[in-house]
Amino acid sequence: MRCLGSGVRGTVLLTVLAVAGLSSAGCSSSGDEDASSPASEKPAASAPAAEGKAAGEKGLPGVPSAAKARRALSELKVAPHGPMTGYSRAKFPHWSAQGDDCDTREKVLARSGTDVERDAECRAVSGNWTSLYDGKKITDASELDIDHMVPLANAWRSGAARWTQHRREDFANDLGHPQLLAVTASANRAKGDQGPEEWQPPAKDSWCTYARAWTSVKAAYRLTVTSAEKSALGTMLESCDR
Repeated sequence: MRCLGSGVRGTVLLTVLAVAGLSSAGCSSSGDEDASSPASEKPAASAPAAEGKAAGEKGLPGVPSAAKARRALSELKVAPHGPMTGYSRAKFPHWSAQGDDCDTREKVLARSGTDVERDAECRAVSGNWTSLYDGKKITDASELDIDHMVPLANAWRSGAARWTQHRREDFANDLGHPQLLAVTASANRAKGDQGPEEWQPPAKDSWCTYARAWTSVKAAYRLTVTSAEKSALGTMLESCDR
C-alpha cells in the first residue's frame, strides 16, 4: 500500500480512509530482512523465537532455531552408514591457512573465547573458554581441541566418500557453519567419531544447541542420517522447548 503524505488534504480523502479502516500504523514497514535467512525463507510471525545460547555456544555460527532444525531434520535423507573403505583423516586436509599467519584452529580459538590474546604467530596464549560439551571453564588453550561437530569419519560414511578432496578440505575447515568449536580434549576424545545415537554431551543443557548444529551441518552438506541418528536428534531437539 502506498501511504499518503501529510500535505494531502480534504475531508473526502479522510472519509475514504476512515471507511477503509486504514491508519498510519498500516503504512509502516521496516524493510529489514531476517539476517539469518533469505527473504524467501522468512519465518511466519507465529514462529517461535530462537533459543538462548548455551554455555560454550559463543563463536558457533549459523546455529538455526529449533523450528528450522526440526524442518531440516525431517528433510534429511535416511540411509544406513556407508563403509569406511578408503577413509583416512588425510583426505580431509586441516588446519588450513586463514591469513594473518593464522590457521583454522587459531581462528576458532579466537572467536570462541573471551579476552583471547595471541602471539606473533597467531597462537592463543591466554583467554577464557567454556566447553559446550561439558560446561568446563578453560584458561589454557592447550587443554582445548577443535572438534568437528559432524566428525570426519561420520561424514565419510554419510556421503563425503564421494566428494572431491577440495570439498572435503572445505568441510574440515568450515568457519561459516556450526561445524567447528573449541571443547575440552577429554570431551572431544570421548565423543570420537560417534553420532548422537551413540554419544551425547554430558552437559544436558547443551543438547538443544548440539542437535540444532549437527542437523544444520548435515543439511548444508546434504549428508545422510541413519534412522537411529535421526531419532536421537529428534529427542535432543525436544530439550529446546523449555
